[in-house]
Parts: sequence; C-alpha cells; structure tokens
Amino acid sequence: MASIGQVIFWSMIVLIFIVGGLLILILSIAFTRSQSSFVETHDPFPVGNIGEDIVLDCKFQPSTADVKRLDQVTITWEKDGLSGVVYRYQNRAAQLRDQNPQFRGRTRLFTDSIAAGNASLLLWNVGIRDAGMYRCSVSAPSGRGSISLTLRVAAYSSPSFTRKENLLTAEAQRWYPKPDVTWKDHNGDTLNGSASFFNNSAGILRVVTTLEEPVRVDDTYTCLIQNHLVVSVSQATIKA
Repeated sequence: MASIGQVIFWSMIVLIFIVGGLLILILSIAFTRSQSSFVETHDPFPVGNIGEDIVLDCKFQPSTADVKRLDQVTITWEKDGLSGVVYRYQNRAAQLRDQNPQFRGRTRLFTDSIAAGNASLLLWNVGIRDAGMYRCSVSAPSGRGSISLTLRVAAYSSPSFTRKENLLTAEAQRWYPKPDVTWKDHNGDTLNGSASFFNNSAGILRVVTTLEEPVRVDDTYTCLIQNHLVVSVSQATIKA
C-alpha cells in the first residue's frame, strides 16, 4: 500500500503533466490565432463591375523587421482552378514568369504601401471569367499567412429617366445577371410597371422599364433595379 507521501508525490507529477499540457495547448492556440490573423481582408466577397477596375483587399501586420527587409517579403496571389499565379511580388519586384495568361497586363500591387502592410491587388477591366475564389499569401520576417476571398462579377448602372405626357420611363444601360425591377411611390407602396431587356453581344442587358400608372406633379417615384449581387435605387421627382 502506497504511503501518503507517495500519493502526494505522484499526484504532483500528474498535476505537472496536466498543467504542462494545458500550457502547450494554450500556446499552440495562441500561435495558430496569431498566424491566421497575420493576413486579413476587410472585404471577403467583393463585387466587380464588368469593364471596370477593382481592388481585392489584403492586409498583413508588418513589423519593423519587415520595413527594413522588404527583400524578404513575398506576396502571392492565386486563383482556384487556374495554373500559375495571378501575381507574385518577391525581392522587391514583380515576378511574373509563371503568371496565368488571363491576368497578363491586368494586375499590380500598391508597391509604395507594402511596407505599411498593404498586399491588395488591383485588377483592371474585370470580366465574367474573373469570378471565383482568390488566395492572398504573405511571407515576411514577422510571420506568414494567407486569406481567401471570393470575387463576384456583375454589370450595373443607374437608370436615366424620361417623361412623356403622364408616363415615366427609366433606362439602365448595363445589367448582369438579369435583374428584377420594382416601382414605388413616395410612401413606399409598390406600383405597376413593365420591363424589357435587350442583350448586347457581350451578354450584358439594357433595361427599359415604364411606370404604368399616371404620374402626378411634385410626386417622387422610386425605381429599384436589383439582382442577387447589386441593388440600384433611383428617384425621380415630377415637375410641371
């Protein structure tokens, strides 16, 4: 039978192992969290307007060592499902030998602000095939990490209004995917309206919608054009 002293001794040994294990677990969690938070984005689901430029947001937490040793900072942008890279920055310069042809001449980083932690990518002339998941990876003296964001692509524009007698028409030149159209009065009540859609060669829709109720002078009417990605809210006030 073990003595009280032996019981206390082995109890202390077990307790030391338990405390040590907890410390290792806590440090491991803290390290994992610090690594995952080293790189972050404030816009994980950006929407690009077809034919326009967009910035894919990616930031990291620089240290004094990063500022002094930018030659050791590597930033890599990749897109799921595509070979090669979207963009790579290494040794203080773009390294684009293995860049995917889809992105040639259409991407750049903000090199003047990399020392401040800016790893964001500027993508020119967004097209439908640019939609998808992108990954921004950063390796620096102070740490490394990566984040993913999903670029969604749409075409959208605000309508222009025309009035002919008591009918009000709104026309928007660029929409994709196909939107829904709703008219409302100044109280927010839904009004009757019709909409026509005209495809161009790129598959972008021109939207023409007419309010099918007589308009009244000094009243304000709202035209909502929206799909699952974008909402456009425009108002017209009728003048005599």
